[in-house]
Amino acid sequence: MSTATPSAKAIAKPPAKAVRRSHSSSFLYDEPGPRARRRIRLASVLSVLALLGLLAAALAQFASRGQLDADRWTPFAQWAIWNYLIVGLWGTVKAAAVVAVIASAAGVVLALARLSHQRPVRWVATAWIEIARTLPVLLLIYLMLFGLPAYGINLPLLWKLAMPLAIANSAVVAEIVRAGILSLPRGQAEAGASLGMTRWQVMRHVELPQALRTVTPSLVTQLVSLLKDTSLGYVVAYTELLYRAQVLSAYNRLLIQTFLVVALVYFVCNGSLSYLASRLRVRAGHRSAAGELETTRG
Repeated sequence: MSTATPSAKAIAKPPAKAVRRSHSSSFLYDEPGPRARRRIRLASVLSVLALLGLLAAALAQFASRGQLDADRWTPFAQWAIWNYLIVGLWGTVKAAAVVAVIASAAGVVLALARLSHQRPVRWVATAWIEIARTLPVLLLIYLMLFGLPAYGINLPLLWKLAMPLAIANSAVVAEIVRAGILSLPRGQAEAGASLGMTRWQVMRHVELPQALRTVTPSLVTQLVSLLKDTSLGYVVAYTELLYRAQVLSAYNRLLIQTFLVVALVYFVCNGSLSYLASRLRVRAGHRSAAGELETTRG
């Protein structure tokens, strides 16, 4: 009796669709059966039809009130309007970049501190993370806006927005990194210890690099949330995209058109980041599947 064996190429590179499905389902839910898939398809079709109906109703309402007239949209064909909004978008990107750098560095340090074997270090990191996660970001902004100036500390507008967001996001990043480290097989640390490496060396050279590669898609997804949170800049009068949209709508009296255009800009920026996160997640699934195959073959 002959037995068919798959080629080496087929073993080394599993089908992308299968990897994507197995990777996502392993984290979110069990693989649905035929009846569940039919219900999901039916619910998806009904949801799309409902959204299209709502969109058609909204467009009809806008048209009946003259909101779709050409003269209300032609101002957005002028470069001066877009130049004004691009300056606000640059402010949004700059604030998000500053917060991302500070929150990422602080998050890694907090994650390592929370995993420390030293109890005082672990307690301090845990207290910081829990406090930062539970306090509203708006309250932290008010502390920067009204609390610190009372003691003679008056930060620039960028930092009045960036510091509260960095504090809040550092806790989120710390938990993401910590979860990535804890998800690694125990054998990684044991292999490093068997080579004579200290706990810190194992963490720095073995566990942390692997954990960061694993959680990179989640960190990019968190960047989408961070980009949206910069809209709180209007509280401190920081020049970001939404703040500029408010000023522009007050000037041109085109409230709906202005905010629809700004919503489209947010959609393009955050949609691009979400697409990047999904691609990184697929690549991580490929690497994980290839690693499992190599382990099986070894």
